[in-house]
Amino acid sequence: PSIDLVFTLRESLKPQKNYIFYCQSCGDIIVKDRKFLRVLPLPSENWSALVEEWCCHPSPFARSTLYPQHDDCFLGDTFFLLNSGNESHVPESPILICKRCKTMLGETVSSDTIKYYVTEVIIQPSEASFSPTPRSQFVQSMVAQCLVELSSAKSTFRFTIKGDNGKIYILIWLLNSDTLLVESLGSSSSHSVFTLFGDIFMPSSGPVGTWNAVKVLYQPCIKSRNKDLADAWENDIGVHPLKFPSETCLELLLILGLSTTSLPPSLRCMNSFQV
Repeated sequence: PSIDLVFTLRESLKPQKNYIFYCQSCGDIIVKDRKFLRVLPLPSENWSALVEEWCCHPSPFARSTLYPQHDDCFLGDTFFLLNSGNESHVPESPILICKRCKTMLGETVSSDTIKYYVTEVIIQPSEASFSPTPRSQFVQSMVAQCLVELSSAKSTFRFTIKGDNGKIYILIWLLNSDTLLVESLGSSSSHSVFTLFGDIFMPSSGPVGTWNAVKVLYQPCIKSRNKDLADAWENDIGVHPLKFPSETCLELLLILGLSTTSLPPSLRCMNSFQV
């Protein structure tokens, strides 16, 4: 997926600038003209479990929580945390949904902290005009970005894709992130299928499309498929969990499946994994 399709949070979300948060699905404004004094990356989600390895005495962080203050934005692997102190529409429900299209956007973490998932929200500078990105392209670009960043920073290449309900939906093994795909657009059979997302899978740049992609192996885990392997991966410290809304996990599984069927049959499988 083309990385330039998305607003790269870690590179482009800067302090002292005004941003508008949009629902990616329908374009409704979620947060208007927000300025942050600090934009900080969070440690990985299992950081507290590793404290025992660092300290020879009881954890000094046992009672502390990493919540953003009034003008903070904290960046996680698949989400960002905001302080809700100056938002008047924070729901009492733990689930945050878009008022217009009812898409799940995130969760309320505490009485004054909101978590938004990077696959559900577009953040743009206030002075920029909103330009919608097709849903399937946005989802695969954001997920690819997460895989590339984590593999580069932590030398982690295996991932479990979990829903907000805690269930594992997909096992993903990143092979490489420098694949170049070339396709004659006239011969693609996946165009009509992708109208499910209201967009076309491939770029429309003339008779031949070229774009960068990540190459992954994956296993679906819905309906208890591959349960033994999923259990083994979940207990493996070398596998990194990534959490998204459950609906987005299903979308990603469909995107992966359509991507696989666009390959020649001889290249669609590697051992028991799909490519």
